[in-house]
Amino acid sequence: MPIRRRFYRERESAPDFERRRKRVCRFCEEKIKTINYLDERFLKRFVNERGKIVPRRISGNCALHQRMLTTAIKRARHIAIMPFTSEIYR
Repeated sequence: MPIRRRFYRERESAPDFERRRKRVCRFCEEKIKTINYLDERFLKRFVNERGKIVPRRISGNCALHQRMLTTAIKRARHIAIMPFTSEIYR
């Protein structure tokens, strides 16, 4: 059975996933070594309105910094700096 290949005449007719620019990790750009779990305003950027941690593919973080960010958010939740859920869903 032959393999079907799609050929695009112009770049405009290509699907969106081919044109998207890869997101760069903001921690790597700014050369941040550690993430402070006491900085609530900074950590809130990576938590959605329901209180869930935003996944790596959406936030654009690299794997190392996403793990560091996750532990920082969990530590902040544990010592009651950040809520586990938002006020709406309680």
